[in-house]
Amino acid sequence: MEILSDITEMQRRCLALREAGKRIAFVPTMGYLHAGHLSLLHEGRRRGDVLVLSIFVNPTQFGEGEDLDSYPRDFERDEVLAREVGVDLIFYPHVEDIYPPGYCSYLSVEGDLTATLEGACRPGHFRGVATVVSKLFNIVQPHQALFGRKDFQQLATIEQMIRDFNFPVEIVGMPIVREPDGLAMSSRNVYLSDDERRQSLALNQSLTLAAELAREGESNAHKILEVALKRLTAEPDLVIDYVKICNADTLEDVETVDQRSVMLLAVKVGTTRLIDNSFLIGQI
Repeated sequence: MEILSDITEMQRRCLALREAGKRIAFVPTMGYLHAGHLSLLHEGRRRGDVLVLSIFVNPTQFGEGEDLDSYPRDFERDEVLAREVGVDLIFYPHVEDIYPPGYCSYLSVEGDLTATLEGACRPGHFRGVATVVSKLFNIVQPHQALFGRKDFQQLATIEQMIRDFNFPVEIVGMPIVREPDGLAMSSRNVYLSDDERRQSLALNQSLTLAAELAREGESNAHKILEVALKRLTAEPDLVIDYVKICNADTLEDVETVDQRSVMLLAVKVGTTRLIDNSFLIGQI
């Protein structure tokens, strides 16, 4: 396994691999790897001749007052895990190289897809995501890129970007990986105290209750949301940013639940912001 930080060298290496007929599978991350990331890497290892992992805490997707400075980082631990899973190349660039002095170019996916949910709560977030992912694609030149579906809106945004800008990259969405108690894997879970961790289980429990109702025949989205909200608001330290049932393709709110209906939520537990989602009838 090699670790490269220089953009030109990384791009040169990846272009040479493509010219040699190697298929590049790519997993972009912000590091502090967990089992969710490892599931992407295992699948990338299965799909590609060369497996590339990037580790870059992207400042442009953090808003004012968010946790950029305190975001968990442990490169030595990440390196060990990457080696164990069979990563061939780690791209570990410096912020000043990705965004050098005078940098002023950004990519923005406009419209309803990014205006709602996370886009409404975190202005500029998806501009930062689209910009850094497009830069990483230009550097790594992957055939396939793997993303987790926990960041449902992020995945939809990247898929839209791929279509609109004709990137020759296949996007692979992978299922949410959960802790044994149901909490979705996230690097931010490390922030939670024991009591906050217990309260955070309400996220998956509310999704489960909603899915049970839908699969039993309830199709009224408002009635399903009432049940989910009741479970969430039972926790004293949980503050809701949003709980919505949307069409999986457009992320527009729905009145009637069907096979393409997904429930998405974001909450703060203490100072930690968590997101989760689940299809209510259909399967991801």
